[in-house]
Amino acid sequence: MAGWSRASVTPRPSLVDILKNELDREFSGLKAKADPAPYYMAYEVTEDETDSASATGGALIENLHQRGRAVDTTIRVGTAKFDNYHPYKANRVRFTVLTSLSLDDNPDQIRRALWQETNRVYRSASRRLLQLKTDEQLLQQESEQDADFSSEPPQTYTQLPETYRYNMKDWSQKLRDWSAEFRQHPKVLGSGVSFIAKREIKTFVNTEGSAIEQGNNFFRIEISGVGLAPDGMQVRTFDTIEASDPAHLPNDKTVLAHVQSVAHKVDALASAPPAEPIVCPAILSGRASAVFFHEIFGHRVEGHRQKDVSEGQTFTKMLGQKVLPDFISVDFNPTVRQYQGTDLIGYYDYDDEGVKARQVKVVEDGVLKTFLLSRSPVGQFHESNGHGRRQAGFEVVSRQSNLIVESSKQVSDQELRAELIAEIKKQNKPYGLYFEEVSSGYTTTGRQGLQAFTVVPLVVYRVYADGRPDELIRGVDIVGTPLASFQKILATSNVSQVFNGFCGAESGSIPVSAVSPAILVSEIETQKKQNAQEKPPILPRPEGESK
Repeated sequence: MAGWSRASVTPRPSLVDILKNELDREFSGLKAKADPAPYYMAYEVTEDETDSASATGGALIENLHQRGRAVDTTIRVGTAKFDNYHPYKANRVRFTVLTSLSLDDNPDQIRRALWQETNRVYRSASRRLLQLKTDEQLLQQESEQDADFSSEPPQTYTQLPETYRYNMKDWSQKLRDWSAEFRQHPKVLGSGVSFIAKREIKTFVNTEGSAIEQGNNFFRIEISGVGLAPDGMQVRTFDTIEASDPAHLPNDKTVLAHVQSVAHKVDALASAPPAEPIVCPAILSGRASAVFFHEIFGHRVEGHRQKDVSEGQTFTKMLGQKVLPDFISVDFNPTVRQYQGTDLIGYYDYDDEGVKARQVKVVEDGVLKTFLLSRSPVGQFHESNGHGRRQAGFEVVSRQSNLIVESSKQVSDQELRAELIAEIKKQNKPYGLYFEEVSSGYTTTGRQGLQAFTVVPLVVYRVYADGRPDELIRGVDIVGTPLASFQKILATSNVSQVFNGFCGAESGSIPVSAVSPAILVSEIETQKKQNAQEKPPILPRPEGESK
């Protein structure tokens, strides 16, 4: 009987090698045959593997596993001074469209997908450049405008995220148990507890020689509750816990305490009196202040807004000038993984243009020093500072990372409260406000509208100067204009808090963090939240068996 021999197997090339080889082929071919020729190309592949589950009222309602891989293609034609990304009449361009790739590194499928997408993006890019070059007015202004793309050194880096093992069956049962807690609270009309575990890997190559493989893990527990006040106003609050390592998540007892806290706050908000519009002194907790700085300040120092004619350009001509009180400094530092034991989800090693992450001191002692920069030069700044970011499927622009507020005028929480009460008496106000939790905010940065902001609080208290207990109220929005608001900060606490979240803007939704102490402001303006006057349920909530 003939013997068996082991067949030789040729190992498949790695994803980064497939990308580099096809990039070289496409780039050299287009430079030789295409007119206009590209001067820069890049591929960025994003691979996500996600497990998620949700429960409400003790019942599991979702349990998903997803895995996908897709590529963004960047092609620049023309020159770094003037290319197809050149801003024109506030038109935001979008050439890339996510294209799915083989999950098992099948080189044939990946190369074909890259070839097709490169052809599509090149045609779109070259068409826009030709359109730009037919505009005589634009060409006359060209010499006076910023370049479109910066020169950056190539980077080579490989650091893949840890692969963690966790049992979704166990997590599903935990969610059932935690969500069942809301059944003890009749005023809670809607609730949920969810868990997400996500592992993301980004592989980036460009024609300058960069080859970067990096990634991160993200774990989140989210708790939410909704109720209805007697006048039909919806009240809600939520809580989230984020970590980059499952070992950093709190134990089950602590999570249950978070659930109970959300439930009790919904109960209290449903019974709380509605707010009235007022201008008064206030304290924003560290988490509330972190959102305040992210929304009102952070977006206005993103570099691309300084060269977009549709933007209000609040700070464009204020370099070297005072924009915050002289005791406040603001850093953006994507290289920091944790702050006092809390994971920061705005961390990354390299941005989405292959530029190394770095600390950027945007404000020092109240004075504006620079902007957050991608590879799109702005005024005197000709190089990126590692803040070109995007969600897969979007074009890169300059975005925030880990915002860190520092203060040289710190007092204890007790002293900050005493200063608030003194300010209430000084201004002869009926009360001040304490903002404990906020959900989000939004800001108008465009030139067409008022340069204003709205921050949406969830948990707000009236603080009385005569010694009465603090009073929970509902239906409050913070409104104002940025430059005026910043100058009203009187002092900060000596304890900072972290807010982790996802920020949506021109380049999609990206993870960000903000760290800030509580702040005392001499004046804050609030307005009443719109009341939809919802009708309560006709029938009482059904009560199931006890768990």
